[in-house]
Amino acid sequence: MPRPRSDSRERLLRSAANLFRAQGYHATGLNQLVAEGGAPKGSLYFHFPGGKEQLAAESVRLSGEEVGGTLEAALAGVTEPASAVTLVLDRLGDELAASGYRRGCPVASVALDVAADSEPVREACAAVYDGWQAAIAGRLRTAGLPDPDGLAALVLSAVEGALLLARTRRDLAPLHAVRDHLTALLTAAPLHR
Repeated sequence: MPRPRSDSRERLLRSAANLFRAQGYHATGLNQLVAEGGAPKGSLYFHFPGGKEQLAAESVRLSGEEVGGTLEAALAGVTEPASAVTLVLDRLGDELAASGYRRGCPVASVALDVAADSEPVREACAAVYDGWQAAIAGRLRTAGLPDPDGLAALVLSAVEGALLLARTRRDLAPLHAVRDHLTALLTAAPLHR
């Protein structure tokens, strides 16, 4: 049964998000994007007049919002920052391993590939990272930890680096090491309440 034409934009966005996350921007071709999205090639430029660059920027925003929402929902009942870090890193590791180490951070693959060459893509990547960092800082601030903004930058950077190393090595050890060290750091940090 053919899919309705009205959802071709959404299919293109979702297939782009998945493909860019797994193989990066440059390794993903236009023909692959439209084939995976189940859409005619003309619909790519109809829905995304800026072409692949616009599609990448919008798919990064979509992926970033979805990952952020999933993590927020998972953390809804967790009050201690150390427990939150453990939960997030374990979930990210489970997802990475389940994908055969192909699906790391939905932003990093695109950011590493094209953010230096494309202002719209760079802005989309930066906005997602800024949103994630602000969410982390908000939780740290609520917990009464000192310098929540700086600490949030450290947490986000450590998680991103650990995901990259784990994906490259096809081993969760970097995620586990970062989880253990961040947990110890957050547990030992003096509270400012």
